[in-house]
Amino acid sequence: MAKKYILIIVFFCQALMVRSQTKDLTFFLNSSRDNDPAYHELQNALLSNKLDSMVLAASTKIQVNGNGNAYYSPIIRGFGYDAGITNGQQLSAIVALNKQINNKRYLSLQYKDLQLTGDSLIWSSSLGLRDIKKNITAQYIIVYGDQLQLDFNEEVIHQLSKEESVLKILTQKNVYRQADYLSFLVTLQQQKLTRNQALVQYKNDYATLNYLSGIIDTATTTLLPPSLERATSGEINNSFFTQNFQIDSLRINNNKSLLSAQYRPKISLFADGGYQSTLTITPYKNFGINTGITLSIPLYDGHQRRLQEQKLSIAERTRLQKKSFFERRYQQQILQLEQQLQNIENLKAPIEAQLKYLKVLIDVNSKLLETGDIRITDFILALNNYIAAKNLVVQNEVARYSILQQLNYWTLKN
Repeated sequence: MAKKYILIIVFFCQALMVRSQTKDLTFFLNSSRDNDPAYHELQNALLSNKLDSMVLAASTKIQVNGNGNAYYSPIIRGFGYDAGITNGQQLSAIVALNKQINNKRYLSLQYKDLQLTGDSLIWSSSLGLRDIKKNITAQYIIVYGDQLQLDFNEEVIHQLSKEESVLKILTQKNVYRQADYLSFLVTLQQQKLTRNQALVQYKNDYATLNYLSGIIDTATTTLLPPSLERATSGEINNSFFTQNFQIDSLRINNNKSLLSAQYRPKISLFADGGYQSTLTITPYKNFGINTGITLSIPLYDGHQRRLQEQKLSIAERTRLQKKSFFERRYQQQILQLEQQLQNIENLKAPIEAQLKYLKVLIDVNSKLLETGDIRITDFILALNNYIAAKNLVVQNEVARYSILQQLNYWTLKN
């Protein structure tokens, strides 16, 4: 039996030693960002988008290709391809140059499209970081609430343990009845059981926090209070979430301009030089050059342009519907959260006042308990009221942090 209690004491001492270290919310946020593959995928997409811009710039330069060709078309007993078409045989080795004369407006629209794609990726990356912060902060608040509850349970057990040693002596002196002393011991054991359950919950929630952050560690440390300040609600048009609707609007308008530019005449310059010969007449003289210009004018495409314009109009209607729905939901969400936060802050003062009075009552009752001037049942009743009030303080504080992080998620600009 003694060995069992020694193991329990060692277990809790180790837990307290590990918790002597401290970590804050920033540590877990940074770990989650560094370990999140989706965030790094978006960063790589941004780099790829920059390369796409460089590819577009390279495509506007002169394109050089080397072409070689050699064939022989025999005529056997009068059978074979018409020599007037095939020339019988041919050998060619040519270096060809081609230059697309790009319309400046069309080229600028292509660059604009890549820029808007980059803006969209930046927004998605910021949204990913915001979601990471939301999820990690929510779990951090849960663990911090477990920590507050565990610390309070330790405080109650410490208080009751001091009273128990005094009550034992007073019971031996017949100041208190044995039944009353046993009732007190039951209360102490219940608090220890509650503390043990709180420790298990704390460890489980802490392990979840490590899991979400991509941290491989089974140890627990003391968490610092989450540094959350209330963000002011600004105009919805300046909200982070409306930026994506603005980017989509610019992209749709840019696509309309690109579609119009695609149906303008296109001009290309070409030149080549090398050797082409049928190897029949003075093949050593068949070196030469060739230059020219091509013009392409769209005349009829089967109404593809009109259909593409209709698709862009549908995309714009969809964007406006999503934006309108989001704005209504956003306003309702902010109003609801602000109301909840106000209600919680209104509860803070009366709860703390009640807790203060109950604490004074506990201190007075403790002194009376040591002199035998109060019934143990009255002391236990006052203690239970104090525990209930303290739990309410912890729950209120956790709820306040939770609402603050939700408000920050919706209202912070960055």
